[in-house]
Parts: sequence; structure tokens; C-alpha cells
Amino acid sequence: MDVGLITQYVTVGLVLIVLQGLLSADNAMVMAVLVRPLPDEQRKKALFYGLVGALVLRFVAIFFASYLATVWQLQALGAIYLFYVALKGIVESRSHHHSVPGALAPKKESPNFWWTVVKVEFSDLAFAVDSTLAAVAMATTLPAVGGMIGGLNTGQFWVVFFSGIVGLVIMRYFASWFVVLLQKRPGIEEAAFWLVAWVGVKLVVMTLAHPKIAVLHEEVPEGAVWQTIFWAVLLLILVVGWFRGGKEADKSTQHRTQERK
Repeated sequence: MDVGLITQYVTVGLVLIVLQGLLSADNAMVMAVLVRPLPDEQRKKALFYGLVGALVLRFVAIFFASYLATVWQLQALGAIYLFYVALKGIVESRSHHHSVPGALAPKKESPNFWWTVVKVEFSDLAFAVDSTLAAVAMATTLPAVGGMIGGLNTGQFWVVFFSGIVGLVIMRYFASWFVVLLQKRPGIEEAAFWLVAWVGVKLVVMTLAHPKIAVLHEEVPEGAVWQTIFWAVLLLILVVGWFRGGKEADKSTQHRTQERK
């Protein structure tokens, strides 16, 4: 194989790994928020099923990438779903934090395990479309190598597939880390739901930039301006949530100490 061709594939492959890692971070945060209310053992299982589902959905999405590119409704539904999850979580979080200090909080039943898995898989579907279309758009700039697999030539297909696998590995560790963070700093819970809402905004931008909608220019979602805004706001939410979470955690500790006295 030509050295120049190998260099092109390796370069695009590395860029795709970084891209998939960033896109997987969105998916991981939403997944962590959805499984957090489950008991520890069930949470691990739900994360596992979520990752398996993400793998299967990304694999299927690669085969149907050319068709998915025409279905803007999937991203629109994903945005609506994330807004619902975020709004419900923010309302419940504020209701809990604004309860009378020292009063016993009503005991919440653990959510249904399989229903939680379904919600995780639904979010995986929206992110599978997002990450696959972005990866395929970049991979198709590579020279053709081999036959055709699912609308891509063999070389392009495997670059997209393996970069997606690396992205899922990153998602696995990021989701686990984010779940632990939510457990250690429960005050950051509301910020986590604001993150989910912000990811929903990202899907709205992608929907509005779809050629069939064309409210925004098609290149806006992947443009430097929007990407800078998205990650800057995401980091801001994390930073504000971290400090607010610390203060709220300190208040909870003080209340428990007073109760013991």
C-alpha cells in the first residue's frame, strides 16, 4: 500500500478518535445521569447494557448512514427527549433542595431497571446518529480502498468503525467517573441535568442545520464558532455546578450534624 495513502488513513483515523471521544463524552454524561438513581449493582448492569446498545446502534448506523442523513426527525426527537429528562430532573432536584432543613425527605423508590435501560438506549440512538454522520462525513474524504460495505468503501468503513470503538471505550470510563462524581457530590446533580439540557440544544442546532430544514447553514454544527460556544458553556456549567455542589453538600453535612445533637 502507498505510504501517502497509509499516512492519510492514520491521520484521519487519529482525528476521528479524538472526535468520537468528544462526542462520546456527551453520551456518557446523559447515560450517567439516567442510571444514577439505580442501586449500585443495577447501575453497573445498566451502564453495561447502555454501552452494548451504543456499540450495536453505531454499527447499524454506519450501514445506514446515507439514509440516516435524510432523517432529521431522529435528532429532533432526541432533543425533545433530553429536554424532558433535564426539566424533570431539575424540578425534582430543586424540590429536594428546597425542602425544610432537618425534615426527613420522602423515600424514593428505585426506578424500574429495564425502563431505565430503555431510556439509556433511546439516548444512545440519538447520539449514534450524531457521531456516525460526523465520522462518515470525515471518512469519505479518504481515497477509496477495497470494495463497498454499507455505502462506504472498505477502508473508510473500518476507519469509522474502529474510531467508534475507541470512542465507546472512552465513554465507558467517562460514564463511570461521572456516576462516581454524582455520588460523591450530590449537590452537583442539578448541574448534571443542565448539561443534559445543553446537549439537547446541540441536537436542536443539528436539526436546524439539516438540509431539509435549513434554518441554519449546514456547516454550523461542525464549525469552530459553534464548537467553541458549546464546549465553553459545557465547561462553565461544570465549574458552576462544582462550586455550588460543594456549598450544598456542606449545608447537608451541617444539617445532619445538628440533627445528631
